[in-house]
Amino acid sequence: MRIFRRLFVLLALLPLALALPRAGDAQVVVSITVAPPPLPVYVQPPLPGPGWIWAPGYWAWGPYGYYWVPGTWVRPPRVGLLWTPGYWGWANGIYLWHAGYWGAHVGFYGGINYGFGYIGAGYFGGFWEHGAFHYNAAVNNFGGVHVANIYRQTTVNNINIARAAAVTRVSFNGGSGGIAARPTAQEEGFAREPHVAATALQQRHATMAQANPALRFSANHGRPAIAATARPAAFGAHGAQPHHPPPRGQRAGAQARPHGGQPPHKAPPKGGGDHQRPEHD
Repeated sequence: MRIFRRLFVLLALLPLALALPRAGDAQVVVSITVAPPPLPVYVQPPLPGPGWIWAPGYWAWGPYGYYWVPGTWVRPPRVGLLWTPGYWGWANGIYLWHAGYWGAHVGFYGGINYGFGYIGAGYFGGFWEHGAFHYNAAVNNFGGVHVANIYRQTTVNNINIARAAAVTRVSFNGGSGGIAARPTAQEEGFAREPHVAATALQQRHATMAQANPALRFSANHGRPAIAATARPAAFGAHGAQPHHPPPRGQRAGAQARPHGGQPPHKAPPKGGGDHQRPEHD
C-alpha cells in the first residue's frame, strides 16, 4: 500500500517538475508551499589552498523548516569541473529545489545572485586552464595563501561583480517576488553535458547543517551564526563566518540577470580534465 502511495505522489509532482527550467542532472528533490527566506549577507572565508572552488550557501528544507547550509570552499571531484549551485524554483503554487552539480560549464541556477562570482548567470570567480584553476582577485578571499594563477575582472556588462550580491538577496526563481530568469540556449546545451553530483564532503556538510539547531530559520530568523566555512563540515573551525547585516537602505528585490558567463580574454576549457584529485577535509 505504501508503494502505491509513493507512486501516486511522484506521478502528481511530475508535471510540476517538467514545468520548470531544466537543470541537467540537478533533480527536483523537495517541493513545498513556503517561499525560501532572503539570502544572508556574509564574508567569504580565506581560500584553503589552490584548486579549491567556492560553493555558495543556500536555504534547504528539513523537518523543522528552512535551515541554512553555509557557503564553503570545496575540492572538485576532478580537475576541470565547475560547480553549478542549486536553486529554488516556483511553479503551480509550489517551490521545488533543484540540486547543484559539477560539470565542465556552469549551467542555469535560477538567476539567483549568490555572490562571490555567482551573479545570476555563469561564474566569474575563476576558470580552469591547463589543469590549474585561475582565480579572480576581485571576488575571492585569498587570506595568506599564495596563489600563482590570478587575474582581475571587476565588471561584466556594466555590473560590478564584487558588489553584485548587494543588489538583491532573493533566493528563488519565479512566482511573486522571485527572480525572472529562464535558461539561455547555451545553458540548455550545458544541461545536456555529463554532470557529477555533490561530493561526499558536500553532502556531509549539508547533513551537519540540518542537524544544527542554530542554522534553522526558526531560530536565526535569517541571520545564521555560521553563514560560511573555510572547509566543508568545519563549522567550529577558525574562519567560519557569521551573517553580516546589509548596509542601511539596502533592500531585497528581483532584478534581471546579466548575459554571458565566461571571463574575458581567457575562456575556460570546453572539457574537464581526466586527472583525479582526492577529496579531503
